[in-house]
Amino acid sequence: MWSQGASGSGSLLLVAALFSALVLSPTLAIHVYTHREVHGTVGSQVTLSCSFWSSEWISEEVSITWLFQPETGKDTTSIFHFVKGQPYVDEVGTFKNRMEWVGDPHRKDGSIVIHNLEHTDNGTFTCDVKNPPDIAGKSSQVTLYVFEKVPTQYGVVLGSIIGGVLGLVILVVVLAYLIRYCWLRRQATLQRQLSAMEKGKLQRSAKDSSKRGRQPPVLYAMLDHSRSTKSASEKKSKGLLGESRKDKK
Repeated sequence: MWSQGASGSGSLLLVAALFSALVLSPTLAIHVYTHREVHGTVGSQVTLSCSFWSSEWISEEVSITWLFQPETGKDTTSIFHFVKGQPYVDEVGTFKNRMEWVGDPHRKDGSIVIHNLEHTDNGTFTCDVKNPPDIAGKSSQVTLYVFEKVPTQYGVVLGSIIGGVLGLVILVVVLAYLIRYCWLRRQATLQRQLSAMEKGKLQRSAKDSSKRGRQPPVLYAMLDHSRSTKSASEKKSKGLLGESRKDKK
C-alpha cells in the first residue's frame, strides 16, 4: 500500500513539474526578429531593424542591447544599450557620433540607425531583448555589407530572369494565338468559297436540267408538225389521184 501511494505521489509530482515547465514557465517566451543581411554604401546611412514579441506586457524593466562583431575580428562588443527608458549610445567606440536610436519598446521596436557608413562597419550585429519576467530568449543577428556602390542583389537578377522568361512565354502564346486565329480565318474563307462554288454548281445543274426538261415538248411539237405535214401531203396526193382517175373516165 505504501509503495503504491509513493508511486502515485511521484506521478503527480512529475505531471505538476511538466505542467509548470510547459505552461507556467516564462522562459523562451520572447522572440527577436531582424533581417538576415542589409547593404549600404560608404557615406550613407542604414537602419538596423529589430522587432520582438513577448508573452508579457512591456514593462519598465525592458532592455535592448546591440552587439557588434567586426568582419575581420572575433571579439564582440556592446555598442548600444536601452534600459529603464533611456538609450545609451556608444560614445567611445567606432560608432561614436554615428549611431541613432529610432526604436520604441512599447511598439516592440528596437531599431537603430548608423550614419556615415565606413568599410570598417562590415560585420555582424546582434539584437538582444529582455522583458522581465521574459528574460530568456534567442537573440537575432543581421550582417551589414558596406560597398562603394550597392551591388545588384541576387533577387533582382533572378526576378529579371524570371520576368524575361515569362515575357518570352507570353510572346510565344500570343504568336501561337495569332497564327491559330489567322489559320481559322483562312479556313473559314476557304469554306465560304467552297460553299459558293458548290452553290454555283447546283444552280448551273438546275438550269441545265430545266433546259433538258423543256426540250422534249419541242421535239414532240416538231414530230407532230412533221406528221401533220405528212398526212396533209398524203391527203393531197390521194386527192390528185382521185381527180386523175375521174379524168380518165
